[in-house]
Amino acid sequence: MGDTETIEASEPPKDRGRAAWRDRRVLAFAGCCAGLAVALFGPLGELFSLARKEEIHSHILLIPLVSIYLTWQQAGTLPAQSRPSWGGAIVFGLLALAVFLLPRITTWEAAGSDRSTLWAAVYVLLVVASGFACLGGAWMKRLAFPFAFLVFMVPLPGAWMVGIEQFLMVASAEVAHWFFQWSGTPVYRDGQVMELPGMTFEVAQECSGIRSSYVLFITSLLASYMFLRKPGHRILLVAAVIPLGIVRNALRVLVIGLLCVHKGPHMIDHWIHHRGGPVFFALSLVPLFLLAGWLYLRENPRKKGSDSSSPQGQNA
Repeated sequence: MGDTETIEASEPPKDRGRAAWRDRRVLAFAGCCAGLAVALFGPLGELFSLARKEEIHSHILLIPLVSIYLTWQQAGTLPAQSRPSWGGAIVFGLLALAVFLLPRITTWEAAGSDRSTLWAAVYVLLVVASGFACLGGAWMKRLAFPFAFLVFMVPLPGAWMVGIEQFLMVASAEVAHWFFQWSGTPVYRDGQVMELPGMTFEVAQECSGIRSSYVLFITSLLASYMFLRKPGHRILLVAAVIPLGIVRNALRVLVIGLLCVHKGPHMIDHWIHHRGGPVFFALSLVPLFLLAGWLYLRENPRKKGSDSSSPQGQNA
């Protein structure tokens, strides 16, 4: 390849994909990302420490790897010409500056995990700005989703987490109440507190299932991007995560409650209560993947045999 700044369109897609990783623009972008990582070494170290310590943020460690994989998948389809987009670089650079100055111009105090939220947002925005400057607008348009996916490196702000947890907690208690009624189990509900025969328990903040719902949301986005083409189908798959997460949480409350009623109050300490989250998360993946499969088949109906293979289509 004589000119490393362009990828010859005459090359096969696979060869062009391999050549893309040796392209000068890619090397420049990798250098910018490395430089940003060194400059923000302290805040990024705090971010990854937070991801190791708190389950709600454990997915952060995987997000860069997933984005790199998605980019690699698109490497063979990148256009030959892609000039630097300084407009895009400036816009995202200014956004990074605005986020950095946010605690200084508002009353928001970036303390604790919110400090990691701020610095992670700054880093992601600067990475995107570097992409526009180094890779060019044409490549960034094609790689929009892999770069946008980096937003999941940013921990949810504390206030957002409280609001989401409150919504999931209340909704799960409401649906669980319906489940108990449908099962024929006597139940009295007072807010988040439920009275069952022989025991009383509360659907607390820990029962919101925010981590499982968040991971399910990320999974649905990936599935919609990789397997679906129609925007309506993609929106439907992602939107299904909300009721699916609520029903999953309510089902877990129902199972624990029924165990306590029929086996004894000591079942509140059963492993289903304390460590059963992954089991119910796996169960919630079943309807999600079934919906994704159904939408995929609607977009890709099986083609019947061509006329040439049928007796009527064969030449005498």
